[in-house]
Amino acid sequence: MLAMPWLQGKPTVPVAKRKSCSRISYTCDMSNTETLRDQPQTVGQALQFCSEALQNSDVFFGHGTDSAWDESVQLVLSVAGLPLDSSDDVLPDPLSPEGITRLRSLLGRRIEEHIPLPYLLGRAWFAGLEYLCDPRAIIPRSPIAELILAEFRPWYSGPEPTRILDLCCGGGCIGLAVAHYFPAARVDLLDIDSAALELAQENTAALELVDRVSIIQSDLFDELGDGRYDLILSNPPYVDAADIAAMPAEYHHEPENSLGSGADGLALTRRILSCAETWLRDTGLLVVEVGNSWTALEEAYPEVPFTWLEFEHGGEGVFAISARELQEYSTKWRQLGL
Repeated sequence: MLAMPWLQGKPTVPVAKRKSCSRISYTCDMSNTETLRDQPQTVGQALQFCSEALQNSDVFFGHGTDSAWDESVQLVLSVAGLPLDSSDDVLPDPLSPEGITRLRSLLGRRIEEHIPLPYLLGRAWFAGLEYLCDPRAIIPRSPIAELILAEFRPWYSGPEPTRILDLCCGGGCIGLAVAHYFPAARVDLLDIDSAALELAQENTAALELVDRVSIIQSDLFDELGDGRYDLILSNPPYVDAADIAAMPAEYHHEPENSLGSGADGLALTRRILSCAETWLRDTGLLVVEVGNSWTALEEAYPEVPFTWLEFEHGGEGVFAISARELQEYSTKWRQLGL
């Protein structure tokens, strides 16, 4: 069986094991090559057809899958209307003529236009939940999902969280997953981008979390009201200028302002570090993803004890820092002009 990596993430303490989302495995008798050259008729043939087409293309995998096979499973099962945790029992299932037509259309656009698959399907998966997904916001793929499923243990040691902030929320996947798995918590989804917040609102309604989730448009903490949070979680733009210039075509379909953050990728992270302590309870925890910019962050603040988290299923560049540590280093932020 081959796992489907719907989550991604980085380095120095283990978290909860993620379950595979698909139980379908490749077998040599799955396909008949003559049939595949003509038209795939079954789920199994379609999987092989798509996998070979993707392998022979120059597409880049990085938006919820990391291989041609995983992406084919997501594509074919979605078009066939089958659950993503389907077993090998569905391989002989026939595809409808309409399904075959749609499959070929989506596969063609994936290969020719390099559109990430979640945008083509209009949905994405994060922390075991399904989200609406379109170019109004970045595609969910943060390794923070693993932390949510592990209830932030052992890094958060305060009382049961009752207020949580998803800072730079995009389509809302992090905050909404927290709201789903922490039913006693109220969650604020905050972003500066009104289009992303529209998508976050739609996802909030789709997941039936409207009663406990608030949508806030703000430039970081500027428009927040009173009160402090137990957890502040953030996946801000963090791609540095060099990586922006070298990004595969797929990433250029995402909102530009959701990716880049200055020459070293840390423009927003610096602002978060300088202000977060004000908005955290004394037992609170700040968790921020900075991806490949984690080395630049360590070089910028060599005295700060960032805890770099290790993920069992891949990903890197997520740190945790407590409210007390932020208080201790608040002078450092001021000395650096933050």
